[in-house]
Amino acid sequence: MKHIAVIGAGTMGNGIAHTFAQSGFTVKLIDISEKSLEKGMATIASNLDRMVTKGTITEDDKHKTIGNIITYTDIKDGVVGCDLVVEAATENVGLKMNIFKQLSDVCDHNVILASNTSSISITQIAAQVVHPERVIGMHFMNPVPIMKLVEIIRGYSTSDEVTKIIMDLSVKLGKTPTEVNDYPGFVANRILMPMINESIETLYNGVAGVEEIDTVMKLGMAHPMGPLQLADFIGLDVCLSILNVMYDGFKNPKYAPCPLLVNMVMAGKLGVKSGEGFYDYSESKKAEKVSKQFS
Repeated sequence: MKHIAVIGAGTMGNGIAHTFAQSGFTVKLIDISEKSLEKGMATIASNLDRMVTKGTITEDDKHKTIGNIITYTDIKDGVVGCDLVVEAATENVGLKMNIFKQLSDVCDHNVILASNTSSISITQIAAQVVHPERVIGMHFMNPVPIMKLVEIIRGYSTSDEVTKIIMDLSVKLGKTPTEVNDYPGFVANRILMPMINESIETLYNGVAGVEEIDTVMKLGMAHPMGPLQLADFIGLDVCLSILNVMYDGFKNPKYAPCPLLVNMVMAGKLGVKSGEGFYDYSESKKAEKVSKQFS
């Protein structure tokens, strides 16, 4: 397996492309937006520059990594000759279904199709594909070049052979693959998102403020960042989408998103990417200033 296609040049997609390219794979980064591709490549170059400065890689490593990535705006052209396609589009069921229908039409039947979905059923995605046994979840963590975990999700039809190939491939990327079964939220978000949602409920109910909630979790539970800061980093729209998937999947009220989260997403307060969430990022990308709404 040498040729990889990555669909989506956003935060996760460019991170996945970066990781494969740095490991010596030829990567085709696909996005319908030329602007998104340019932004994604700029992010990869910036992250590589940071690694050069830290001495993690050399300048030559940086150039080789960038040279391993080719960009495309058309899926059909981008997947030609690829052994694996990793879909990393927005966490939207309809969008992902449409992408996998296209992949089923344009890819050879021996090409493995993986989704970076953080909550959507791999079995549901695989139902759009001829030979669903080749569909698997490959849930990377953000930031992809740094985080070691890859959550490997087996759909109902995913074969043992495909699972082993993807587990072994993840190890070659320097990651630690962990196999889980296909239920809403898998393991990572089934545990993480209720914690984030309860933190938002705690704020919503006036138990404590933003900084106080995050401080308790950082200093009391040894979390590297507080849950509200983490929600901003993930994106409040993504958190809401994952909670809705779990609520729809389990029909259990404990997964119902907090009304405050719903309102913030509707108001466009999405966290770091919009410049404001629970914290204000207008002057710094670090969570140093609580949003005016909560201060």
